[in-house]
Amino acid sequence: MTPSTAPTPFVRLAVWTTVLTYALILVGSLVRASGAGLGCPDWPRCFGSWIPPVTAAALPPQFDASQINPALMWTEYVNRLLGVTVGFFILGATISAWRYHRRDPHILWPTAAALLLTGYEGWLGGRVVAHELAPWIVTAHLVVAIVIVLLLLYATVYAIYRRPAPLAMTGGGPAREAEWARVPRRRFVAIVAATMLVTLAQVALGTQVRGTVDDALHAGVARQAALGTVGTFDRAHRTAALVVMSLALVSLLVLWARHPRDRRLARWTYAAVGLAAAQIGLGLLLAYVALTPPIQVLHLTVASLLMGAQMVQLLIAWWE
Repeated sequence: MTPSTAPTPFVRLAVWTTVLTYALILVGSLVRASGAGLGCPDWPRCFGSWIPPVTAAALPPQFDASQINPALMWTEYVNRLLGVTVGFFILGATISAWRYHRRDPHILWPTAAALLLTGYEGWLGGRVVAHELAPWIVTAHLVVAIVIVLLLLYATVYAIYRRPAPLAMTGGGPAREAEWARVPRRRFVAIVAATMLVTLAQVALGTQVRGTVDDALHAGVARQAALGTVGTFDRAHRTAALVVMSLALVSLLVLWARHPRDRRLARWTYAAVGLAAAQIGLGLLLAYVALTPPIQVLHLTVASLLMGAQMVQLLIAWWE
């Protein structure tokens, strides 16, 4: 797999769209950690208006002045504005994919799927508010956001590094030998794919842990004791983190043994191992030091970056 000679308009737009989607996940994690999820108690408007009220006196009569918290309200409102912006960028990327790559399903269809999921994600955002941050729907909201990022990464990486024509599976000669040489790489792909599935499950479990901790805090449990109320979800979350780290290390060993000269694959494998280790470190800080909002934001952001690194790692291994 070799880089294209110059980035196409689609590639430039897709890269910016992916970056903005990651920024939206970061802001969403800030909303979650700061407790701003209900900073606007209605959806899609905020306190009945498209622009939040400046003062409590400007509230519509159906809202109580005690509901308004300017910091939380504007945090949630900025999150919604960024979500709309990302939606327009994904729409633009889809139009660009149709214009420049309509005959390439590896680019067009993942981008179009990301657009459809963006509409669904917006609807889920409304359900999150309607269900007052119920953990199960918050988990669904986050998982869909990560899937959107992965679809954008798929299309972007493919547009940058075009997959060569598949080698013949019949007959002998060099083509046959080269095809057999790809078998260890396919094992590497299988390991990374399994790691991604476990990572996604770990992220979902982490959202459930966070929801249970929030319920404990609202019930008056001290912050330092709130994690102890989670139980099974917390144990499963920690076990999944160890599995992800173990599989990341296995992929590193396979890289050293089978593909020591593949610098591009090595770069993303090291990134995945490093992010998995950082994720465990942040988890330990949350569990044994303090459940502080900045660490919570970093924990979720690193998780989304880890899945992105794994996606690029998988695609490079599969397509080279």
